[in-house]
Amino acid sequence: MNDPKMEQLAINTIRTLSIDAVQAAKSGHPGTPMALAPLVYTLWNRAMQFDPQDPIWPNRDRFVLSNGHASMLLWSILHLTGVQAVNADYEQLGKPSVTLDDIRRFRQIGSKATGHAEYHLTSGVETTTGPLGQGVATSVGMAIARKWLANHFNQPGFEIFDYNIYAVCGDGCMMEGVASEAASLAGHLGLDNLCWIFDNNHITIEGNTNITFTEDIASRFLAYGWNVLRVGDANDLDRIEQALNIFKQTKGRPTFIILDSHIGYGSPHKQDTAEAHGEPLGDDEVKLTKRAYGWPEDAKFLVPEGVREYFNAGIGQRGADARKKWTELLAAYRAKFPELATQIDQIQKRELPAGWDRNLPVFPADPKGIAGREASGKVLNVLAQNVPWFLGGSADLGPSNKTTLTFPGAGNFQPASPGGKNLHYGIREHAMAAAVNGMSLSKLRAYGATFFIFSDYAKPAIRLSALMELPTIFIFTHDAMGDGEDGPTHQPVEQLLTLRAIPGLVTLRPGDANEVVEAYRYVMQLRHEPAALVLSRQPLPTLDRTKYASASGVAKGAYILADSPGANPEIIFIATGSEVSLAIEAHEQLRAAGVRSRVVSMPSWDIFEHQPQAYRDSVLPPGVKARIAVEQASTIGWERYVGPEGRVIGMKTFGASAPLKELQKKFGFEPDHLVAAAKELLAKA
Repeated sequence: MNDPKMEQLAINTIRTLSIDAVQAAKSGHPGTPMALAPLVYTLWNRAMQFDPQDPIWPNRDRFVLSNGHASMLLWSILHLTGVQAVNADYEQLGKPSVTLDDIRRFRQIGSKATGHAEYHLTSGVETTTGPLGQGVATSVGMAIARKWLANHFNQPGFEIFDYNIYAVCGDGCMMEGVASEAASLAGHLGLDNLCWIFDNNHITIEGNTNITFTEDIASRFLAYGWNVLRVGDANDLDRIEQALNIFKQTKGRPTFIILDSHIGYGSPHKQDTAEAHGEPLGDDEVKLTKRAYGWPEDAKFLVPEGVREYFNAGIGQRGADARKKWTELLAAYRAKFPELATQIDQIQKRELPAGWDRNLPVFPADPKGIAGREASGKVLNVLAQNVPWFLGGSADLGPSNKTTLTFPGAGNFQPASPGGKNLHYGIREHAMAAAVNGMSLSKLRAYGATFFIFSDYAKPAIRLSALMELPTIFIFTHDAMGDGEDGPTHQPVEQLLTLRAIPGLVTLRPGDANEVVEAYRYVMQLRHEPAALVLSRQPLPTLDRTKYASASGVAKGAYILADSPGANPEIIFIATGSEVSLAIEAHEQLRAAGVRSRVVSMPSWDIFEHQPQAYRDSVLPPGVKARIAVEQASTIGWERYVGPEGRVIGMKTFGASAPLKELQKKFGFEPDHLVAAAKELLAKA
């Protein structure tokens, strides 16, 4: 039975911890934690299946705080429920995830109670949130993953995966376009394991939402195909619980709960302002507010006797019982379905099954060659058969990206077929990338794809993927000017540079079909880094690997592809993607003229920079100053490899609308141009 007195004490503990933490930090958002404490209390202590002793239990319910500026809600509940810390190797550390000292040091360096929730830093955080809309969009990927896992693993009498995903969001999330994209997709897919709870408090940074946001949001979500509920009082625990129970019983569509709230107590105007601008309440207002709660006015970071015990008797006991039953169920399942149980183990530890890379294609030498996207498609169809939990799709471009899985049984993920491996995101690049993050957080190996130019639409979620250290895969085709006649709107120039600038993101631009294979071989073994594969639309010559170096050099980021016999090279060409074969042609011309040249294929700056200095110097000897980098992209950054005496042949303007050969001639991407540039450099030397 619920104890109203203890429940109110627990709620006010969440509120006052939030107030005190923001006040001590002199920054943060106190209003939303004050208003939503009853909701978070009800979710955690009445509704969710979550064991604080094992926060990575695979069948736990997921809680996503999409309005991440209200992170003190999360730190308070993680602390009060006693969520335990787990490290990157999935080991229990025997200590709390968030201590009271962490909360005292909210937003300070070294504290687990950061300004916004960070997935890789604090156990109990299901996804990094902060950029508004990203949390709810990511939750759609989590819901897709749960549907897929249930379809793949559940057997009669064995409901191994049946958890729900709860996401709390605010006005800002609802205004961001990524949330609209994601909500539309979730409605189409009928994700009935997904519940968004909208904090309808009418406040943003510039003031009341009546100056910008006056749409009928209930009608909007009904139009998306969601079940829409309304709770008129954010302090009514029973009404909140009733709405959550309706969600659990609703089949065939996700649920959107509109929760009408007002920020805080004390002086409402002051707290509205404090929330909107991310300010502490101030000492006087803190005392007024605590007085309204019946709280000791001078007490700071107070957790009254019995509060932790009350949570332990609620979510603690309920979660422990649920996990115990699930563990026993899994043991029986393991005896009956050992292969499936092994897959579950491997998924949870981000391991790959034995033979995951068997039958990967080897492409014979061919001067006509094959497009990067075509080679990629062949590789994807092998990997998806070798790795059961490898799946993905495109933002309405599967036939063009060549990301469609065509082998028998691949199937399409749809409401009636949640076991399909082909995901169709529609023209929703931003939501697609966030959903890929959500699936990866659920331990599936997921990919999303589009044209490279539209990586701009996906970039915020790609950045978060790197921040969370997720092994997501983003496949981008039409990597340069190969989409010639479509013109500069479809021709990437600065995109390679922007992806290379993201810390922790492995960006690869393979030079031929066998480099594509090796790029995937490298990427599939990543466990803590996302990868972006940048592939050509047009055929690229498949190099003769009996004449030139093995494509396995991709694993080092850059390697000597072609060299002149004997002494050190006089000049070095460095190239990526479609320009590798161009550099090879120039190399052969120079070699015939008696010039010692070297061609370095450099599919990944990031991987190369992580090699030992001795290896890097062997590929790019410091004594060879005559260097030419060639890439159909921005020239910025290449100076680190060509040095002050080298040259970069790249793009300093946008492209143009014309057939590819005409564009290559116009912008200087021809062998003769490279040869002339090389001779000019050597003459100067």
